[in-house]
Amino acid sequence: MKFFMMLAAFAVHSVRRTTPVTAFRIATTTSRHTSTAGLLFRRETTRCLATTTTTTTESTTEEDTKTAATPLVNGRLPCENFSLDQRTVASQLELVQSHLKSRRASEEALEACKTIASLADRRVALIQERDAALNQRKQFSAKVGQLMRNKETSDEAEIEAAKAESGKAADMAAAAEEELSRLEETSNGLLAGIPNLLDDRVPDGEDDTDNVEVSRWGSTETLPKELGWAADDNFEPKWHDDVALGLGGYQMEAAVKMSGSRFVALSGAVARLQRALSMFFIDQHVDSGYEEVSVPYVVSRSSLEGTSQLPKFEEDLFRITSESHTCNGEDAFLIPTAEVPVTNLHRDEVLEHDALPKKYVAYTPCFRAEAGSYGRDTKGLIRTHQFDKVELVKVTTPETSDVEHESLTEDAERMLQLLKLPYRKVRLCSGDVGFAARHCYDLEVWLPGAGEYREISSCSNTGDFQARRMALRYRPPPPPPKEGAKQKKPKKSKPQLCHTINGSGLAVGRALVAVLENYQMPDGSVVVPDVLRPYMGGKEVILPPSTK
Repeated sequence: MKFFMMLAAFAVHSVRRTTPVTAFRIATTTSRHTSTAGLLFRRETTRCLATTTTTTTESTTEEDTKTAATPLVNGRLPCENFSLDQRTVASQLELVQSHLKSRRASEEALEACKTIASLADRRVALIQERDAALNQRKQFSAKVGQLMRNKETSDEAEIEAAKAESGKAADMAAAAEEELSRLEETSNGLLAGIPNLLDDRVPDGEDDTDNVEVSRWGSTETLPKELGWAADDNFEPKWHDDVALGLGGYQMEAAVKMSGSRFVALSGAVARLQRALSMFFIDQHVDSGYEEVSVPYVVSRSSLEGTSQLPKFEEDLFRITSESHTCNGEDAFLIPTAEVPVTNLHRDEVLEHDALPKKYVAYTPCFRAEAGSYGRDTKGLIRTHQFDKVELVKVTTPETSDVEHESLTEDAERMLQLLKLPYRKVRLCSGDVGFAARHCYDLEVWLPGAGEYREISSCSNTGDFQARRMALRYRPPPPPPKEGAKQKKPKKSKPQLCHTINGSGLAVGRALVAVLENYQMPDGSVVVPDVLRPYMGGKEVILPPSTK
């Protein structure tokens, strides 16, 4: 909130003051790293705002008229394929704010949008001032040259006056450019804290209790019947940590002693079962056409900005001290998810259309401070600071984005189906969907010990939200030549922003939780799912130490 308030206050000051060169420079949370992404963002911003020549009054009137005639979708204005950039905020303020309100965003975020929109006219004016001053400097410089070439007939005072006017125009252009740079920095900083626009399919809702169930797979009674739970009238399924403890494979106290709360250690067959799950997931996804990648577990601030974990969620990250390590001079962090390094593999790149979609799978540990979850899920493996996850990432064109999102979600679902674990698929509501996502499915697996469904995968389509931040683009194929036209070498198409999609395929720790709870037996043993037995050396049952 302080971040939004600082930037908003500066923006108001910048608009009201009359002397551009006296404004102070504010430090934003944007990276010091100058990348293609930053330069592209600035060029695009300048181009977009330069075309916004209508007055605020005219824009508002047009928008109000359009709003009155546009039916709402799930309580907000339809997205209409708009992307979240400064041009959209400036020209479609009411649409953007309706999506923020649907997300239950803070008042600071709503005010940030207003500030960005209010700066649009000032930016256009600055661009015009700069261009006019540059034109004047050109004219006076030409006059100086002409006078110098005709010294015999030129007055020295006239030459000096022309030089002075040329210098004055240059100073005016520089002052306008300096203020323009400050305003862009302010607007970019504000925009970095605004979440993505929502897909029209996202239902309106406050929190996870308003998520909409899309489908359900498997019966919660099937595995208990197959395993014969009913033969023991007194059997009550246990929580996963009690099951793992009974198998002698759960070392919580040792982990807490060395690392603090929300860390766990596994051993023996339980540790091997977790490894088996990760290997099984990787093999299945590779067989489905994903390319396996091994990526760094330490990333830069700009990488996290590209995937939008920063600046908003810094308190949830583990930051490495600058004395220990920096990433090319930037702040360094442990990865919260493989989504960050995998998506950033193509940062600042222009991919060829024929190379898409890119489909990647990566197995990594993930590290999260879980700053906002104090007191929640303190028992077992559900919410820990360190956990393993198999991540799926796709880079696509806008045209194939939705289809690829659905197929990625199906790829994650198939892991649960092969393990015979009952689950449900829910579409996240506007108050629960992630910051970068425009559309998201959660897969929730059944946990009989806890007696509830819990998230095991979140599959998000971010549209071009992340691609815009990291300048990830592709080049469409050239248009076909006109019929009857002379054959020429086709011109290269202008690069366009890619779409990025990501999802867990699956969270390994939570998959272990689900297997332990769903495959436990009344005698304390755990049956190994059929598909995992090749990864467990053929072991069919994990026995407690007392029965070995």
